[in-house]
Amino acid sequence: MKYNTQEKILSLPEYGRNIQNMVDYCVSINDREERTRCADSIINVMGNMFPHLRDVNDFKHILWDHLAIMSDFALDIDYPYEVIKREDLHIKPPKLPYPQTKIHHKHYGRILEEMIQKATRLDDGEDKDCLVRLLANHMKKSFLTWNKEVVDDKKIYKDLAELSDEKIIADAETHKLTESREILSKKNKKLTKKQKR
Repeated sequence: MKYNTQEKILSLPEYGRNIQNMVDYCVSINDREERTRCADSIINVMGNMFPHLRDVNDFKHILWDHLAIMSDFALDIDYPYEVIKREDLHIKPPKLPYPQTKIHHKHYGRILEEMIQKATRLDDGEDKDCLVRLLANHMKKSFLTWNKEVVDDKKIYKDLAELSDEKIIADAETHKLTESREILSKKNKKLTKKQKR
C-alpha cells in the first residue's frame, strides 16, 4: 500500500491527487493532438470542481495557468491563453504603503476623524447639524466601547471641537446625545443574545 506521504508533493493541493495524476498522464501522452484533447478534458473537470468561481473574470485563464503549474510547465500543447511563466511565480508583489497619519484619539479611529474633517467642509444648515449629531453620537458609542465608563457629553463636544480644529462647536442644546446607560444597555442586550446562541 502506498501512502500519500510517499507520493510527490502536490503543487496545487486544492485539486487533489486524482487531478494531479490526470495531469501527469497528460504530460506522458506522445501524440500532441491527443494531449491537447486530454488537457481540455482536465480543464473541464477542474472547472466542475469549483462551479461558484465560473462568474469570476478570466476563470478559464486561471485554470490553464493552474494546469501549467501542475504539469511543472512540462505540458507541450497550444494553450488558448498566455499562461504564467515559471519565473513569474516567485515574484513578490510591491509593498503596499501603510498610512502614516497619526490618530489623535485611538478609540475614535482614523475613519471617524476623516469624517469629521469632511463635515467641516459642509455648508452650515440642517444637513450639517444632523451629520454632526450622528458623528457625536458615534464618538460617544466608540468611547463607551473602549473605556467601559460613563462619559460626560462635554468631553465628546470638546473632542469633536479638537478633531475639527475648532470648526465644529457642538453643545447640549443643539446636539443632544443619546444617554450613556441607553448605549450600554443596548450593548449588553446584544452580548446576552450572542451568548444565548
